[in-house]
Parts: sequence; C-alpha cells; structure tokens
Amino acid sequence: MIKKITFSLIAVFTTIHLAFAQPTEKFIKVIVAADHTDWTYKVGEKAKFTISVLQNGNPIKNAKIRYEIGPEKMEPTKKETITLATGTQTLEAGTMTTAGFLRCVAIAEIDGKEYRNLATAGFNPIDIQPTVANPSDFDAFWTEAKTDLAKIPLDAKMTLLPERCTEKVNVYQVNIQNFAVGTRLYGILCVPKKEGKYPALLQVPGAGVRPYAGDIANAEKGIITLQIGIHGIPVNLDPQVYADLGRGILNGYPSYNLDDKNRFFYKRVYLGCVRANDFLVNLPQYDGKNLAVTGGSQGGALSIVTAALDSRVKWLGAFYPAISDVTGYLNGRAGGWPHYFDKNSRAVNDKKEKIETVAYYDVVNFARRLSQPGIYSWGYNDETCPPTSMYAAYNVIKAPKELYLALETGHWTYPEQQEKVGNWLVGKLKE
Repeated sequence: MIKKITFSLIAVFTTIHLAFAQPTEKFIKVIVAADHTDWTYKVGEKAKFTISVLQNGNPIKNAKIRYEIGPEKMEPTKKETITLATGTQTLEAGTMTTAGFLRCVAIAEIDGKEYRNLATAGFNPIDIQPTVANPSDFDAFWTEAKTDLAKIPLDAKMTLLPERCTEKVNVYQVNIQNFAVGTRLYGILCVPKKEGKYPALLQVPGAGVRPYAGDIANAEKGIITLQIGIHGIPVNLDPQVYADLGRGILNGYPSYNLDDKNRFFYKRVYLGCVRANDFLVNLPQYDGKNLAVTGGSQGGALSIVTAALDSRVKWLGAFYPAISDVTGYLNGRAGGWPHYFDKNSRAVNDKKEKIETVAYYDVVNFARRLSQPGIYSWGYNDETCPPTSMYAAYNVIKAPKELYLALETGHWTYPEQQEKVGNWLVGKLKE
C-alpha cells in the first residue's frame, strides 16, 4: 500500500545524467582528426592524425603546439612540441598490434592561453575482450541478494509537489525502503494525470550527489517516469546540502568497502534500482508489461545492471557506461571509471580482496547476462569512461543491441544522441 502525504517543497532543477552538456565553444579551436572518416582501423594498419588550430574558421599560422600520442589512459609513446607553419599538420601515429584505442592529444598556446583537444583511433574495437574475472558464483550471489531484498517491506510514501505539477502530470517525491529495514531510497516520480494505464521508465543517475527535478516531458507523452538518487537522502533539498555532502562524507563513495563484496557501496545501489522497479510495477497506473531503464556514465552502468538483474525490464538505453572492465589497468590497458587500478590508485587497490569484489559488480559480468534489447551511445574521445572499457562490456552482450557512435564526443552528448536514444525508448514503450 502506498501512503500519500502532501506538502509544499522547493523546486530544484538538475539533469539526471553526468556531464551530458556539450563543452562551451572557445575563441580558438584546436581540431584533431584521424585520417579515416570513421576513425576506425584494422590492427596493424597505420593511422595518421591531423592537427589544426583555427580562429574565425581560418588556420593560425605558426601556432605553437605540444602533442602526445599513445594508447588511451596509458603513458604516451610519442611526445613533441612543434610549430604549425600553416596552422595545420598531419602526424604519423603508427599502429596497434592488438585491439584497442590510440589517442592523440594536442594543446595549443595562443596569447598566453592554452586550448586542448584530442582524437582517438579505434583498432578492431569489436574484438576487444574483457579482462575482469567472471565469478563462478556470480548468479548465486545476486540471486541471494535479490531474495533478501524481496523480504524487505516496500513501505512506500508519495509526497505530492504541487509547485512542480503541470496540467497533464502529477509530480511526487518518492520515499521507499531499500535493501534493509530503515534504509531509504528517494526519487522524483512523474505520473500522467489522465486516467489510464501507462508504461514506465526508470532513470538512474550519473555519479555525484545532487537533487532531481523529475522527467515531466516524457510523462506528458504518456509514460510514468521515476528519477532516483542513490545516496538514501531526499532529492529535493537545497543544492548546497549536496555540495557539502559531495565534498564531505560522500567524497570517494565509489570505493567504500571495496574489500568486501557483501558490504561494498554499490550493492545497495544495484539493489536499490531493483527496488525502484518494485515500486513502479506496483503503481495502479502501470500497464503491467512495459518497463525500461536509462542513464549515462554511472547511470549507463546502472541501466545495464538493472536490466540484467530484473527481467521485468524490457528495454534499456545506456550512454557511456562506467564501472566497465575496471581491471583493464592490471592488464596494461585502460580500465573503466572510477579507475580503481590506474597509476593514481593502484597502490591502494591492487589487493586480492578488492580485485575479487569488483568482479561481482563490474558491468561486463552483467552485460554477459542481458536478455533485453538495448541501445547504447558514446564517443571515442571519452576520457572518463574509456572506449576500451565500454567495448569490453558491449562486445559480450548477446541480446539485440544497437550502438550509436558520436566519435568526437567525450564524456558528453550531442542533442542528436539524446534524441536517438530517447526516441528509441519512447517508441518501444509505446508500441
């Protein structure tokens, strides 16, 4: 039974995904491009990068740049400072002997300011295989966890937010019991006002600590939407509260209890996503069959995880999924965010217990078990979620899948990517 409590709350607006905004345009533009139009090569094939420095659309002659070339997130194999006599120059980048990504980063210094850009060449990316272990008791571990979760009463409460409601949509803050008695999960629920049965869309968050506004736009299209937070705190507080928590007690949360698979921070998060679905499918307005999940970065990871754990999910849309093949660094290549084993963290995390724990939470091992159709989108230039790590997860998916590449994007998206994935999900939900 869902209890309803009504009181007025301050409206705050934010995005559910991490770093989706396109970078701000700059007066001076550094353009780096691979010589294949699709930036993709065969292993052993030589790549070239062209670097151009432009102002008002024209090359800046004698522009001074420094560049480096090497496998993404690894130490560069070539570094040099040069002057571009004509404002543009093509560089020989060499090749790769195994599937992966070769990156060129260029920095121009103009009038005392630095301008940076990059391009990344993919070598047989569809052949990239994961490095993370696939535990023999992975399914048993998560089956037990979900069984324990099912024993916890939902104890759901809905608080109407009148100032956020529209002519067509009611907006609520949702407060439900999560993976243990006394733990809570909060989110913003948007429900069409018109009487009827509707599909549902769970929106899972990128990394960080923030408030949420709810997805009213899709609710006005006839879809129940639920945006959730993962930290067990209300999602409608003053933004300063989240800033303080992010710099304080929740700083570094992705590593909490990494040495214990049963207490690791993301266990409550993954189960919380299933619990959010428990809530959605019990709403009287839910149509009983059409449920999807979407998110970006950490939310991209959670989209895949949620679908793999919960067969009630019928479709997923994931932007640049994090927590993918995080052990790549232990095998001489890039690993996924939050980079547990890169050069800055390896000394702390390269421990038997921590390596064993991540195998139960790495997106790769959930991707292996997906059965639902999904749409995915990312770019080759992502420096937060390296494409090597994302392809390691994508390549093991046996379910129907579609990848929409926007090559030059980093950890952000073009509007076209949002439209592509959003339209795909809405189309599936409303078929």
